[in-house]
Amino acid sequence: MNLLLDLGTNHGHWHNLSRSFGVFFSGSLGRCVVMGAVAAVAVSGNVTEVGKLKEEIQRLGQQQPDGSYKVKFGVLFNDDRCANIFEALVGTLRAAKKRKFVTYEGELLLQGVHDNVEITLFPPPAVAAA
Repeated sequence: MNLLLDLGTNHGHWHNLSRSFGVFFSGSLGRCVVMGAVAAVAVSGNVTEVGKLKEEIQRLGQQQPDGSYKVKFGVLFNDDRCANIFEALVGTLRAAKKRKFVTYEGELLLQGVHDNVEITLFPPPAVAAA
């Protein structure tokens, strides 16, 4: 069974991204072909981590009157539970920002330098519409 994801193009070249997962990228088709159940789990891991990130922001952050939550990057980064959950917290934050679940200033957050940057988790659509 193959899983197809639209990842953009790469100048029409096929690239073997992971021999162990059987992942191939076709720029001419603009798709990533993932073969095997193990690879499907690896691809879905990013979605799962974004869901966990939302839970951790709610746990550590302060709820706002509009239903959103705010937490400082340093609080999230230095939390022991988050350190055990997220292998790459910054990457998970970028994925969540791209999917418009969170917002924060800048593109890349670094420990120490950006500890006071506020991360805002948007409220669920039902709460936002209410």
